This record gives sequence, structure tokens and C-alpha cells, in this order.
Amino acid sequence: MSDWLIYRGAGAPHDGIEQLPPPPPWRDFDGGPDIPPPTALDPASERRLGVLRREASHHRPGETERELVNAALYLRRPLLVTGAPGSGKSTLAHSVAYELGLGRVLSWPVVSRSTLRDGLYAYDAIGRLQDLQIARATPPRPAGQDAPEGAAPAPDPDHTAEPGGGIGRYIRLGPLGTALLPAARPRVLLVDELDKSDIDLPNDLLNVLEEGEFRIPELERLAGSAPEVRVLSDDGAPVTVRDGRVRCHAFPFIVLTSNGERDFPAPLLRRCIHLHIPAPDKERLAAMVRAHFGEGAAERHASVIDSFLDREPGDVRAVDQLFNAIHLTQQAGWTDQDEEETRRRLTAELMRPLDRTR
Repeated sequence: MSDWLIYRGAGAPHDGIEQLPPPPPWRDFDGGPDIPPPTALDPASERRLGVLRREASHHRPGETERELVNAALYLRRPLLVTGAPGSGKSTLAHSVAYELGLGRVLSWPVVSRSTLRDGLYAYDAIGRLQDLQIARATPPRPAGQDAPEGAAPAPDPDHTAEPGGGIGRYIRLGPLGTALLPAARPRVLLVDELDKSDIDLPNDLLNVLEEGEFRIPELERLAGSAPEVRVLSDDGAPVTVRDGRVRCHAFPFIVLTSNGERDFPAPLLRRCIHLHIPAPDKERLAAMVRAHFGEGAAERHASVIDSFLDREPGDVRAVDQLFNAIHLTQQAGWTDQDEEETRRRLTAELMRPLDRTR
């Protein structure tokens, strides 16, 4: 295997991220001070990769896939991954995070109503106002009077003890905002199904992806009196935002996935590395089945795999359909000749092409 590969696609964790060379000068960011990196493995990664069975054995990327992942790591550029449903686009983000020890994958599933701010942060202004009203309506406890046992502390209507009047308790960074926190090692961010967004979101992402930073206006307005405010990250951990600005140090490894339902603007394409993942072939499907169902499963269910691959040109099937058919076969325990017909019929129904209604 080539020595330049940081991500090897071998399915086993290693410390290769420590050998990642410095970024190009135009992609070198100076955010800081760095926050501690996450250490826990994402349970979603374990589930997707079949770690509990075969150490991520089912995700064995091809040469082009490995090379373009590493190009994105070296160049600190987002990776735009296209392909049919079930081809392994989102699994790639989990594979990189698992192999390079980059912690939990930050996930932003995009829908038609998603906005850039959804990915960056949320501010619960209504919740803050309600808490202030409740606190101000609660009469203060007389001086020297102890609180009843089990009672909550006396409210502070102005939250004077907290920077910014306690506003940080009502701000939570989104997955993109958390990925841009300063850290010595990159976070992995999955922006799933970007092609489901409205027409504005891809363009709205341009500046954030280029500059590696964003601002929180609600905190910027308080920077003079409260230059440091503690907020929650998408991980649920408290982090400090300084002067209302979040700027990365190590640019995150960002995977933008698309099922090809729309074209993206040229400025976004220019800022990304593009990887197209073809539909998995029989060898890769067999490896996936072994990862999720154990050794020998691919051989026992070879006919189901063949049925999955036997399709008319243009038919669309997702790998989840194959897994469903195999799992049902195993759980139902169909063995005799009479049950074989039931197995074939239900397998055909479960693996009906997604672009057909009947």
C-alpha cells in the first residue's frame, strides 16, 4: 500500500492521522485554543461498520475511493460523495472516523427545510425569555431564611453570575458548528443528502467551507462585556466561544452526500473533492453480509445476493433491502421445500426496485 495514504481503508484503527502533513497555506486556519478531542467511538459507527463482528470488514474501499479520501484530508477540502442509495456514501464517513480514531461522527441529515443556521447553532430565545419571566415573578427569599429541604436555589432574575447574562445556556452548536470548533485533530462531519435541500443551502455553505469559521450575532453583541461565553456543543459538552466567533484549527473532514437528484452550483463543486461510488459488486456485497451476519453467511445466502444483483437496467435497489431479506430468512428458519417458495416470494418483495410501485 502506498506510503502517502493516511486513510488506508483497512478497517482497523491506527494512529495515521498523526502523520498528516501540514495543510496548504491557503487552507491553514488559526483558531484556538484547542479543545480536547472526543475519545468515545460512535455507536452508530459500530453498527454501520459491523465492528462488533468483523472490525469494519465490510467497508473495503477501492483504490480511487481511498485516494480521493486522502486527497480531501491532505487538501483540507470537503468530499462530495455521489452514488445510488445503499452504495456506501454515508458509511465512508464512519469508516474514516473509526480507522483514524476521530471520535463520534457529527451528523447533519439535510431536508428541504434545512438552513445554514440549523447546521451552525440554535438559540432558544423563547426559552430564555420564559425563564427570565418565571425568575422575576418568583419573590426573593428573605435574608437569613434557609431554603426548605429539597427546594431549588433562589432564582437570579438577571443571571448576573454568568457571562452574558446566562445566554450561553440557551445556545447549542449544531453539527457543522461543532465540527468547526478549534481542535488539533479534525472532526468528521457527515452532511447527508445535500441534494434534498432547497436551492439556497449549497450557496449558503460556500463562505463557511472556505473560511472555516462563523459568527454568532447574539454573542457578538455581548463581546465587550462578556468576551467568553460557555455554550453546549452538538456532543452535549460545554465549550467556550470567544468574541462570538467560532474558527477551526484543523479543518474538519466533511462528507457531503448526494443521490444525484439535483446539480450543485459550480462554486460549491470548485471547493470540493468529488468522489462517485458505483453500486457494490458481488464481492463487496459478500463482504458486507459477512460483516453483519458472520462468517459463512455470504455463502449460505449466495442465492439472495445473486437475486439482489439480478436487475433490469436502471432499476434502483438499496443494500438495506438485501440485509432485510437475509435477516428475515435467518430468523424465519425456512428450510423445507414448501417454505422455500415462501422465502423466494418474500425475498422478491423485499428487494423490489425502489423506483417501481408495483
